[in-house]
Amino acid sequence: MPQRILVLGGGVGGTIVANTVARELGSHEVDVTVIDATGQHAYMPGWLYVPFDQADGVLLSHDERSLLKRRVNLVVAQVAKIDPVNREVTLAPGPGQTRIDDLHGAAEAVLPYDYLVIGTGSRLAPEDLTGLAGTEGKWHDFYSYEGARRLRSALHNFEGGRLVIAVGGIPHRCPPAPLEFTFLVEDWLSRRGLRSKTEIQYLYPINRVFTMEPVAEMVTPLLDQRGIKYTTFFNTESVDTERKVISSLEGEEVPYDLLVMIPPHRGAQVIEDSGLGDTQGWIATDRNTLEVKGHDHVFALGDATDLPISKSGSAAHFEAKIVAARLIAAIRGEEPDPRSGTYDGEVMCFLETGHNAATQLVFNYERPPQPPHPSLYYHVEKTLFNRAYYHLVPQGRV
Repeated sequence: MPQRILVLGGGVGGTIVANTVARELGSHEVDVTVIDATGQHAYMPGWLYVPFDQADGVLLSHDERSLLKRRVNLVVAQVAKIDPVNREVTLAPGPGQTRIDDLHGAAEAVLPYDYLVIGTGSRLAPEDLTGLAGTEGKWHDFYSYEGARRLRSALHNFEGGRLVIAVGGIPHRCPPAPLEFTFLVEDWLSRRGLRSKTEIQYLYPINRVFTMEPVAEMVTPLLDQRGIKYTTFFNTESVDTERKVISSLEGEEVPYDLLVMIPPHRGAQVIEDSGLGDTQGWIATDRNTLEVKGHDHVFALGDATDLPISKSGSAAHFEAKIVAARLIAAIRGEEPDPRSGTYDGEVMCFLETGHNAATQLVFNYERPPQPPHPSLYYHVEKTLFNRAYYHLVPQGRV
């Protein structure tokens, strides 16, 4: 009887795991099912470009079914509960369960598994900051497609004033993105003749402008050169959208005309509901094997984990290869290869610096990034990667 593998989440990590395992193992060995809430595979890094009219629907979203190998089952449904003791996953009843593909015609509310891969990602939690929840549209973000579209409208109606970019908590998805937006919006305002009418201020919660010191050391002079103000040790406590003031735990108040906020992040609600996460909903995960601590036959990857590495598609990309290698070895009754089956924290991503330039961040648990000087080369490389993503990454080709 084939081993049943359930993959929760059709993001980059879950999709690569499902496709790789299905490609390497026969149907008599495994039955692979991806469970995803929407059935749409979003390319989240593309949301950064929406406010500047540099991304469209083709770049941003694809039907998940079109990205999966034919042998991989797809269930479009909300997951209500994960039970690692009894090795089963409960699907939410009602309209959340929108479609079931290739599941032998059965619409079970409870799916058993032999192996489970959790790639449930993270969620925005504006309710964790006073004044954010329920006031969307009075502050803006690019961490959702809807938010990015609202921000686009706000920017196109902006005629100058104080534009504030604030990070509302760490960790959050794609750590370089707030800096990238800051550089890109400075460039965009310059091109529209609004730079001289705009004061840009960047607020960050620790003692430098980025978590990794080498990156902070590289970008801080760029902020200075472009006249972008920055305040560190600014831990946002509340936002008053009527007075247009953002306040910190340190007692500072910063007024704004347009606020771009990176809301606090949490793990998926189902992780909290299932008792699998810490106080923020992150899953305790072995940093090398990616096994969920305390639970056999369960792996986690991507934003869902508590690993000391960036919450990014790049991290999920590399982690997925490790999870797939360990699953294949386990089902074949073999020991995992110490090279292909051990994650060292590898991440590779780009950081846009505006004015048709970017740099590259390559690092792991032990080796910090040493970003090269920003150049057109890395900007073009990132642009090409954005366009090639759907053709290369979800299938595990790179």
